[in-house]
Amino acid sequence: MEKYKENLYRCSLFEGMTPAETEDALSYLGARTVKTRAGQVVLSEGDIACYIGVVLSGSIRIVREDFNGNRNILAEVQPPELFAEALAVSGAERMPVSAVSAGDGRVLLLDCRKILSPWEKSCSFHSRLISNLLRIVADKNMILSQKIEIISKKTIREKLMTYLLIESERRNSTDFEIPYDRQELADYLGVDRSAMSAEISRMRKEGLIESRKSRFKLP
Repeated sequence: MEKYKENLYRCSLFEGMTPAETEDALSYLGARTVKTRAGQVVLSEGDIACYIGVVLSGSIRIVREDFNGNRNILAEVQPPELFAEALAVSGAERMPVSAVSAGDGRVLLLDCRKILSPWEKSCSFHSRLISNLLRIVADKNMILSQKIEIISKKTIREKLMTYLLIESERRNSTDFEIPYDRQELADYLGVDRSAMSAEISRMRKEGLIESRKSRFKLP
């Protein structure tokens, strides 16, 4: 756990808290670390909503499958970000999505049922923890709005360009690598992989983008 302390203390849930306060909060929230491997389901859709996760290393993808088994990638979560945090304020009884590891890594699981519960003793950092959580949920809503903007576009080209422009702006660079391979990108955009690959080829020929595997460059 010691090697992941830097990422843990950088987590926005504990912003403004001292290391000692963070350790006390972790103890109260029943924190436990989980070692993950590629494709491992950390939290499963339909499970009782008990946990908030902190990505210590690797990355976590938030996914949902429809009744036909089609996968939709909703988000990619990197260290030291949270996942499933909205459950702590929504009161959801079951997980509406799954959290799946994109590779080898570690996550920290916190008992979300205790986040908004009265604490057994007066803690100076309790209000800070609640304030941080609400701000994180608000920030994630902004990200969700971007996702809605992307998938609301009518054509594959429009979806792809909207996503790439958002990523370029977020990384402050026109040359960047995305966290998805071709199939995963298609799952994120909600489109057919073959049709998307054909569109990427056409866009390269037209000089709209440059791409190689997961790396893209905009003019």
